[in-house]
Amino acid sequence: MSVLILGHGLLGSELVKQTRWDYISRHKNNFDFIDVNSYSSLLYDYDTIVNSISYTNTYDDNKQKHWDVNYKAVVDLVDMCNIYNKKLIHISTDYIYANSITNASEEDVPVHCRNWYSYTKLLADGYVQLKSNNFLLLRGTHKEEPFLYDSAWTDQVGNFDYVSVISKLIIRLIEKKVDGIYNIGTEVKTMYDLARKTKVDVNPIKKMINISTPTNLVMNLKKLNDTLGDGNGN
Repeated sequence: MSVLILGHGLLGSELVKQTRWDYISRHKNNFDFIDVNSYSSLLYDYDTIVNSISYTNTYDDNKQKHWDVNYKAVVDLVDMCNIYNKKLIHISTDYIYANSITNASEEDVPVHCRNWYSYTKLLADGYVQLKSNNFLLLRGTHKEEPFLYDSAWTDQVGNFDYVSVISKLIIRLIEKKVDGIYNIGTEVKTMYDLARKTKVDVNPIKKMINISTPTNLVMNLKKLNDTLGDGNGN
């Protein structure tokens, strides 16, 4: 298995750190993710492509930027992987479950929260499922480590974890050569609980009502834990 990681941001750089897999990035290779022709030739020598590129500013109302990076570019990447017979590992998000049922599984209907980030990520999620010939779609959230902020929400709950932890799960799934859709994460916790693991003096606060970030992101992890043999599915 030859793996190429697209992107060298928070997640991409951690995956490279843990695996030494090859990567390409805008700064290193001077390509434009929105223009698949600017990097398609760089995919030839690999059979597995990991897309860690996403526009993750969830507060930004710039519809076009979310649309271009999180959906349109993914459409072109899916089509290109099909043409070259590559497996696509695509990083989705638990935000697509924000208004779905609690403890949603991979088989439940995803209902996104009301921002362009989650909407465009859901569109890409659907396109990957509909059009990709060979894919692994991963839904979850990875956070900076250590926690960066002075305060953390006590009323946001989910299976999110630090990027080093989530990356290990991603790597294990890739190495097992599984496909389909997987929720990825760890035990249920509040964002405040997670923050305290690396910043003991973080301040507990409530999430502001007018912020579109979701409150409940708890997912069913049974499929993940059964596949990895951890035996503690939610």
